[in-house]
Amino acid sequence: MNNEQLNKSIIFPLGQRVEQYFVGEAYLQMVFTDPTPLNTAIGNVTFAPGARNNWHSHQEGQVLLVTGGEGWYQEEGQPAQPLKTGDVVNIPPGIRHWHGAKHDSWFVHLALTPGATDWQEPVEDDHYGKLV
Repeated sequence: MNNEQLNKSIIFPLGQRVEQYFVGEAYLQMVFTDPTPLNTAIGNVTFAPGARNNWHSHQEGQVLLVTGGEGWYQEEGQPAQPLKTGDVVNIPPGIRHWHGAKHDSWFVHLALTPGATDWQEPVEDDHYGKLV
């Protein structure tokens, strides 16, 4: 997905650049923060090619709705799973994982995240670089 394709495919504004807990260029636009009735925050996260978030887990779990591009999702101890537009990932509470863009594609998802996130160390370039 090139920049022109990205601009045509994004549903929500790009948002603000986020650097803490991310490797590479990533953006966050919160689209829902009202605690009622769902009691979950919803953020639109956009990753430039090669960008990813740190390893982390969620006390209450998380759901990812992929809205554009191609990316990766990986749980600790499991192989990385490729993601594309239309995929949904249901992440149980306490599962250590990361997600981000493929090397050659922008990646956009909505993250439904009730509760707190336990951020951990970055996904090393060595580890990420082995993904094909």
